[in-house]
This record gives sequence, structure tokens and C-alpha cells, in this order.
Amino acid sequence: MEASILLVGGDDFLSTLLNRIRNLVSCTVEVAPTPSEAVPLIQAQQPDLIILQGNLPGGLELCRQIKDQARLAWIYCIVLDSPVQMLERAWLDRNWEMDCRIEALENGADAYLWLPQNDPHGEILEKEILLQQDRLLRAQIVSGLQMVKNHRELMRTNDILSAIALSDPLTELNNRRALDWELPRQVANARARAEPLSLVMLDVDYFKAINDTYGHPVGDRALQLISSRLRHNLRFRDTLFRYGGEEFVIILSNTDQQEALLVARRLCRLISDQSFAIEENLDLNLTISAGTASLKHVDDSRGASLLQRADQNLLQAKAAGRNRVFSCLDTSPQPDAENVPAARENE
Repeated sequence: MEASILLVGGDDFLSTLLNRIRNLVSCTVEVAPTPSEAVPLIQAQQPDLIILQGNLPGGLELCRQIKDQARLAWIYCIVLDSPVQMLERAWLDRNWEMDCRIEALENGADAYLWLPQNDPHGEILEKEILLQQDRLLRAQIVSGLQMVKNHRELMRTNDILSAIALSDPLTELNNRRALDWELPRQVANARARAEPLSLVMLDVDYFKAINDTYGHPVGDRALQLISSRLRHNLRFRDTLFRYGGEEFVIILSNTDQQEALLVARRLCRLISDQSFAIEENLDLNLTISAGTASLKHVDDSRGASLLQRADQNLLQAKAAGRNRVFSCLDTSPQPDAENVPAARENE
């Protein structure tokens, strides 16, 4: 992808620098005459690199604002001063340059360049000096773009590692670590928006018998098929996690107790109504038990008490005979499949 550069400065600064940069590096260049006009461009497009006119009113404040925002701080900022005429005395010129450099770096600039256009007598600088300036400008831009590229590659690597860490390799569902991260966020969102939030905790009935009878590869395949059936029958706002072993948790955002009970019952029927083709000559009739719970104002911010209630209701469903749902709305949980198999291959 071609690099993107934003130039922020007055008309003379922009006209001088625009073609100069395009001749030095392959990039797309946007311009903004003032910091206030630059802000929406930076927020929307997030350019790789910004070159700011050093003496532009508000320019250094813009640089500091960018670096103070975590999501924008990676943008490489170069402050560039291009005085029309150098001072008569070289030591005054050096002091001026040093003061400008210090102020730019103190305001978060990644680099500062001093590229005067004329000599002390107002004459255009020699061609060799201008070429040297172009080399310096190009080298600084390339260096900045390389740092941005390295940052983005690191972020992509971190995203991949995070996805691996939060994903269950067998079922490709979100794992328990992902639930520990997501549930507090959902609790906070529900409370901020005054919306209901519910959980469903599911457990595959008699799963140990599958592993003991057919072996762990068959058990693993059964979990994959169950996960797939659950995942493809959830609503868009539901989030499915493999909690561990044969247990699953579903976060139901904007869902009250009654709706959660209906969702859980529907999922139980989806599992029990159709057998699972594990192998060419092996179909298993499987069922699940489920417990639901809904967020209360007394629940902790991490959702631990909410999860614990869903787990307790799941235990109630299993104690009542399995293949059913239990919630705080139930007084005596009933089977959620029309016909509970009298004998099943996995029992």
C-alpha cells in the first residue's frame, strides 16, 4: 500500500514542498492550510506521516495533540522550518535553529528539519546544497515511514497472537479467556445503556460416555459439530464461547430473562432433534442441558456472580434429568425435547 503524507502549512510552504516530496518518494499527499483543517483529515484518514510547518500558528499544539492520543500516537510527525533567508551571522542562525528544534521535540515531534531556501544575502542556495537538502528530507521521510511500517506489522502480529490466545483451537470458538475479557465489557455496556443482559450456560449430556465408548477423536468431532450447530443458530447479537471441556457459555446482549429462557430452549431442541453424523457409520443422538441467568443490579462488574447463577441453574437442569433448561423463572424444569430418548448410544 502506498504511503500517505499530510502536509500542514501556509500557501508558500505547501507550494514549495508539495512537488518536492512527490519527486522524492512514492506516496499520496494531502494538504491542510491550518491545524483546525488538519484535525478531521487526521481523524478520518490517519496518514502515515505528517509534515508540519514549524512557525505555523497552532502547529506544535497539533503535534502534541496527536501524540497525546494513543490511537494516533504512532503517526510520524516531522516539523520543518524553511526560512526564506538565513541570518547574517552563522552563530545566530545556529542558535535560532537549536531553539526551534528543542521546542519541536518538546512538543512531541519525531524529527525536526531546518531547510533554508536562501543564503544570508537572499540568493538561492547552490544546486549542490539543495540536492543535499533533498537527500536529507527523503532520508527522514523514508526513515519515518519505515518506523510506521514496523509499528503496523507489530500490531498485526499482536492481533494474530491475541486472536490465537482468545480462540479455542478445536472448535474455533472464543475461549474462556475471551469470556473473561468480554463479559465485564458487556456488563458495563448493559448498565450504561440500561439494557438487559443474560447468559446461557450449556453442557453436553453424558459426554464422558462418548469418550469412554468411542474414544477421544469421536468426542472431539462431536464437540466440533455441536459448536457449529450452535454457532449457526444464534442471533447476530449473541456471542458463543467454549467455556471448557463440553461446556459452553452464550452472552445474550439486550435480552431479558424470559427471552433467554426461550433462546436456551430453542437451542436444546436444535441439538436433540437431529442426530450428529460423526463418521460414515456412526450417528449419535446428543442432548444438552442449560441454565440461564440475567444481570441484576447487585451483580459485580466483572459478571462473576451472573456466571455463577447460570452455572447453578445448569446444575439444577442436570439434576432434574438433563436435556432441559432451568432458569430463575422455572419452578420445576421440564424436558425441552418432545421425546427424551429412553436409550442413547452415548449413555
